[in-house]
Amino acid sequence: MDTATTLLAAIEGNIATVGYGLAAIGPAIGVGIIVGKTVEAMARQPEMTGRLMITMFIGVAFAEALAFIGIATYFFMV
Repeated sequence: MDTATTLLAAIEGNIATVGYGLAAIGPAIGVGIIVGKTVEAMARQPEMTGRLMITMFIGVAFAEALAFIGIATYFFMV
């Protein structure tokens, strides 16, 4: 009985780690899309580069906030 409980605890810890890894995929995809579209927009209108970069950094910050929330949740749940 004691061995089964220990094994279950070990599996639960590994699942939490995998869960954070899966939670980090969304922000990573979001940042990739944001940066890709910004580069595309700068190629089309080079005179808007400054404003596009500022908007891009704001968008990246919001997307990365999701990753920070995911890692904070991981530490609270473990």
